[in-house]
Amino acid sequence: MKFKTIKKTKLQKSLTNLPDYGKTYGNFSWTQIEKELAKESGNILNAAYIAIDKHRNTDKKNKIALYYESDNGSKEQYTFTQISELSNQFANLLIKTGVQRGERVFLFLPRIPELFVAFLGILKTGAIAGTLFSAFQEKALLDRLENSEAKILVTDSILYPRVQKILRSLPHLKKIIIVERNAKALPKGEKIIYFAKEMVKMDKEFKIRYMQKNDPAFMLYTSGTTGKPKGVIHKHFAILQQYITAKWVLDLKENDVYWCTADPGWVTGIAYEILGTWANGASTVVFDGRFDPSRWYKIIQDYKVTVWYTAPTAIRMLMAAPDVVKKFDLSPLRHLASVGEPLNPEAVIWSLKAFGLPFHDTWWQTETGAMCIVNIASMDIKPGSMGRPFPGVIADIVDDKGRILPVKKEGNIALRPGFPSLMKSIWRRPQKYRSYFINGWYISGDRGWKDKDGYFWFLSRADDVIKTGGERVGPFEVESVLVEHPGVIEAGVIGKPDALRGEIIKAFVVLKQGVKPSEKLKNELSLYVKKHLAGHAYPREVEFIDKLPKTRSGKIMRRVLKAKELGLPVGDTSTLEEY
Repeated sequence: MKFKTIKKTKLQKSLTNLPDYGKTYGNFSWTQIEKELAKESGNILNAAYIAIDKHRNTDKKNKIALYYESDNGSKEQYTFTQISELSNQFANLLIKTGVQRGERVFLFLPRIPELFVAFLGILKTGAIAGTLFSAFQEKALLDRLENSEAKILVTDSILYPRVQKILRSLPHLKKIIIVERNAKALPKGEKIIYFAKEMVKMDKEFKIRYMQKNDPAFMLYTSGTTGKPKGVIHKHFAILQQYITAKWVLDLKENDVYWCTADPGWVTGIAYEILGTWANGASTVVFDGRFDPSRWYKIIQDYKVTVWYTAPTAIRMLMAAPDVVKKFDLSPLRHLASVGEPLNPEAVIWSLKAFGLPFHDTWWQTETGAMCIVNIASMDIKPGSMGRPFPGVIADIVDDKGRILPVKKEGNIALRPGFPSLMKSIWRRPQKYRSYFINGWYISGDRGWKDKDGYFWFLSRADDVIKTGGERVGPFEVESVLVEHPGVIEAGVIGKPDALRGEIIKAFVVLKQGVKPSEKLKNELSLYVKKHLAGHAYPREVEFIDKLPKTRSGKIMRRVLKAKELGLPVGDTSTLEEY
């Protein structure tokens, strides 16, 4: 079904100071934005300083930076000055433990204030901050902490037992800082430091490390089709793009109360819950609890949220409870945006009816570090479209050799390197980093097409990476855990289209001789992955098969599994062994 374009004049309650896309795109200059940010920040380049410390010298110093609400309903709030001082204390604590510039300090925490404080403190020291999703189990943790050679890990007593299982395999991990919040009993050991106990001893001032544009600030591990997750390194200068996209795409203003529902274990939570948000001086809401439509709407109502950034899966779950929205006063909302996976047109139309506002889709990746193809609030919306390239970003559709394709022709969504937030490197894998670039283009791994008005439309991933509930899952990771089960000899994993989650994970499993297939075993395998890899990465469907389709060199052909599952043509099978 084709949906009518939504004209920009009907989009927002307060369209103020937003650029006209057509006029701005051709005249845009990153240098001009850099001057604007440098003037605000006194020419001090450190992403943590730009996000937080610069406000201590302004009328925002006593403004609320962070509203925090836990799952049990307890509430806290912190001003910009308090966040600055707390992150200074944490920076001092890191220096006391011997952390040096460029060393890796990882955070394995739920969405609690200490996570945000620690992240900023790490950046202030010149060390590299790494974040780990709190649903990760020991296999996912080991892959990331071992590869990064993290020196310090910050976690809590609830998550620590997962770390304890892998400690012997982490010789580089020198100290573990335990956050005492919600602790029933605190772990002990020679590597253990207690967060609150040490923080009170630390000075509230810290001489921040001035960084160069290309110096690394934070790293995130992203899953691929084959092999273990790869560490994507981002530089301090990425905040330039995070700042201006938050200002123009999210339309953030000083008086906004903003809620991004992403976890800082993923790039969205870093770029648009910490750095880009606070660089614009907006207050941010953090909810450390499970999804529930009534609870979410109550948060918007209670905190008078004005700008809301969430995922299509969450939007679809809200659509499934259409009457709940009527019970709350959501009138402060003035702008909505989505991220993480394609936003279907029906969700845009529904939000217009439910809130009187449409969700504005945004496209970007862990590797790009900030929004790249967007629906700026001052643009017309074509429901179902990713939008148009953000000013300063050159995008096009190219073939596999990096040649630009005509309008409406399917190909690779590609970006011209040169925008500030593009990844600096892949951790210790220079050849992998170079593989992203062809003929002067960054090849995103997503496929799509462009219409005559310059709007981009997403079609699919070019590889087998699964997007489920907005989270990216590498099939190889899931397969690796499945084959560790004593009853499994081989496994092939695909993403299967799902109306709610975008995709669900389906596993095709070959059992060892003598192991009988059963529904009980299917459930056991799903729980096995959930326990050992991550709570979001388990197969919701398991099918037992006699053999997997593989090339003669032994590579699992997931596209064959997917084609058969969806009733599509299998395509060329000339490279397959007998199947």
